[in-house]
Amino acid sequence: MHEDGTGGGERPAAPGPESDREHPGFLALERELTVLLRRARASQGEMARAVHPDLEPSAYGLLVRLDECGRQRATELAGYIGVGKATMSRQLRALEELGLVGREPDPADGRAWLVALTEEGKHRVSRVREARRERYAGRLADWDPTEVTELARLLGQLNRGMEN
Repeated sequence: MHEDGTGGGERPAAPGPESDREHPGFLALERELTVLLRRARASQGEMARAVHPDLEPSAYGLLVRLDECGRQRATELAGYIGVGKATMSRQLRALEELGLVGREPDPADGRAWLVALTEEGKHRVSRVREARRERYAGRLADWDPTEVTELARLLGQLNRGMEN
């Protein structure tokens, strides 16, 4: 018998959910994510205003998604952002009025529409995203580049784990 009470090759049972959430790592994660999310919300508002003074902060992520993935159906965007059809329709209408997005018929389904950034939208979003990356590079200048890559990997893993 080993000290842990197992017969050798077996691993002890994983701690239960109640003890997991009291682990110092989870407490630190909760604290740091709270700070990060608070700062991200404030930053999102700044970036939205930099794209257009009348842009709602919540619409910035939608523009970034279109910038990264190209044209998409409104239902795909709503699912990705995590909002309902009515909310997405309202946001898209506002973005169209600002001249940042346009709609075109979906060639695969004439009843559906694809949403895409306009040239003006592409230009504005690109300018703001570039400034944001420059700000990150400046603030993380003393980090080793492999640490930045590892942070991005871990955040991606966290985001995938939070889906659904």
